[in-house]
Amino acid sequence: MKLALTDALQDLEGGDREVHAFLPEPGRRRRVLEEVRDLDAETQSDLLGMMVGVKDIINVDGLPTQAGSPLPASLFEGPEATMVGRLRDAGALIAGKTTTTEFAFSEPPTTRNPRNLEHTPGGSSSGSAAAVVAGLVPLALGTQTVDSIVTPAAYCGVVGFKPTYQRFPLDGVIPFSPSMDHGGLLAADVTTAQMAASVVCDAWGPEPQSSDPVLGILAPDYIHRADPSAVTAFEATIGILQTRGFSIVETQALLNLDAIATAHRRLIAAEFARIHTDWFTRFGDRYRPRTARLYAEGEALPETVITAGRESGEELRGTLQDTMQREGISAWISPAATGVAPRGLDYIGDPTMALPWTHSHLPVVTLPTTLSLDGLPLGIQLTGRINEDEELLALASLLEAALSRK
Repeated sequence: MKLALTDALQDLEGGDREVHAFLPEPGRRRRVLEEVRDLDAETQSDLLGMMVGVKDIINVDGLPTQAGSPLPASLFEGPEATMVGRLRDAGALIAGKTTTTEFAFSEPPTTRNPRNLEHTPGGSSSGSAAAVVAGLVPLALGTQTVDSIVTPAAYCGVVGFKPTYQRFPLDGVIPFSPSMDHGGLLAADVTTAQMAASVVCDAWGPEPQSSDPVLGILAPDYIHRADPSAVTAFEATIGILQTRGFSIVETQALLNLDAIATAHRRLIAAEFARIHTDWFTRFGDRYRPRTARLYAEGEALPETVITAGRESGEELRGTLQDTMQREGISAWISPAATGVAPRGLDYIGDPTMALPWTHSHLPVVTLPTTLSLDGLPLGIQLTGRINEDEELLALASLLEAALSRK
C-alpha cells in the first residue's frame, strides 16, 4: 500500500498545480504515511486506504480550518467532525483540505474546472468536485446550503450526493444556515458514494432492491428554467431511459419557484448573520464583498423570516411527497444545473435547479450524463423521499448502469 500511496500523493501534488483543488499543505506526504501506519490491520472496509478530500469548512484533526476566509483560523478550531472520524474509522485516509468559497457562500477560490481550466468548477464545494474529476481522489466531503454539492458535481461531471437533512452529522462543520445546511459528498461513481454514505450517514439501512421505478418530471415552469441546451440534453436522457424500461410521469407540481427562492434566500441570510455577529464585529473589514453584503442583508431581517422559511420548506416537502405518493413516483428527475459551467472563475453558477430540493430537505443524487458540444459536462439529478437515501442511491446505480450501456 505504501508504494501505491506514494505514487498517489505524487499524482495529487503534480495534478493539482493547475487545478488548485487542495489547500497547500507542507508535510502532506509525511502526515498521510503516518496515517497509514495507524490503520487498524483488522479493519474490514471497502474504504480501507482510500484517499479522501475534505471541504475546508469541516474540521480535521491536525489541519487548520480556514473556510476560504482571511479570518484567523483559530476562530474555527474545534474537535474533528464526526463525518471525518467515521471515514477514518473505516480506514480512509485524509488527503487534505479542499478549497471552498468564503464561508461556503459565493466568493470563489482560485480553483479551476479540470474539464476546461477556463471555466468554474462551481461552488461552494469547489475543490471537492475538482479533486474528484481530476482523479486526485475518488471521494471528497462537501456541504450544501443551496446548491453547493449538486452544481459542482454537474459542472465537473462527477457523482454528487446530498442526503436527507441531518442524516450526515454536522458537528465540527462551520455552519452557514443550520435550517438548511446539509453534509454530503462527491464521488467518482455511485458505488463509491454508496460505500461512503453507508459509513457516514446515521442509521444506514441495508441496500434495498429497486424494481419497476417510476421517475417523475416536475412542471415545465421548473424544467424550462434551464438553458435550452440543457433541456435538450435532459429530454434526450429521458428518451434513453424510456427505451431502457424506465417509466416516466410528468406532473404540474412545484409552481411557486420564485416564492420558494425568496423564502430560502431570506432564511439563509438571516441565519448567516446571526452566526457571524461576533466574527463580523471583530473582523468585518476582512470579509470579502459578497459575503459582507450577505451579512448586512441578513442582519436587517427580522427573526420571523427564519420561521417563515422553515415553514415554506415543510410545505414544499409535503407537496412533493404527496405528489410522489399519489402518482407512484420513485424519484424526481431533472437537469442537474441550468447549463454547463460558466466561463471564468468569478461566477460559481446558477442555483435554480438545486434550490428546491435543498429547501425541502429531500435527498439528491447527481449523475453525469453527456458532454456538451464544447466538451463540458451536463447531468441529471434524482430526488427521493425523505430519509429514503438508501433507495435513492440504489436507483441512481440502476440509472448509472442504464446510461452507460451502448
